Amino acid sequence: MKVRDLFTTIRTEGGLLPADLLQRIVHGDKDLPGLDDASYHLVAGERLNERISQSWNRLLGTWKAFRAAANTLPESDTGTTLTRERWLMVLLQELGYGRLPAARATEVDGKSYAISHFWHHSPMHLVSYRLDLDRRTAGVAGAARTSPHSLIQELLNRSDDHL
Repeated sequence: MKVRDLFTTIRTEGGLLPADLLQRIVHGDKDLPGLDDASYHLVAGERLNERISQSWNRLLGTWKAFRAAANTLPESDTGTTLTRERWLMVLLQELGYGRLPAARATEVDGKSYAISHFWHHSPMHLVSYRLDLDRRTAGVAGAARTSPHSLIQELLNRSDDHL
């Protein structure tokens, strides 16, 4: 049996997460760093699997509530506030980023970049679920001049301070 055939719910392409690495994780390879409870800065007595279940359950409930609220959102509402407050901020908090403060526009070489949030020096542009990240959306803050993806990419290309 090939290593890649071991997983029925995971398909990996390329070398970022090779199948043999996933197999080592499943088997709890002691030579692979980051598999013990201490690697995740858990409080004494807290087990990694329990913490994963807690996070999953919190995010599952949050996602369901977000989707229910999104289904009642008027077409005229961009959905940015709903997406940020009822989904993305909770997700980022659960992933350990904390509560990201809103950012002011960043200027690089005389050009302004209206990035919504930063985590330390890393830009995190949180936009609505209704927006296409690869397309400009006229009249929508954070996507009017250029696509959200292009906005972040251009900032990263032009600023050594945000790498």
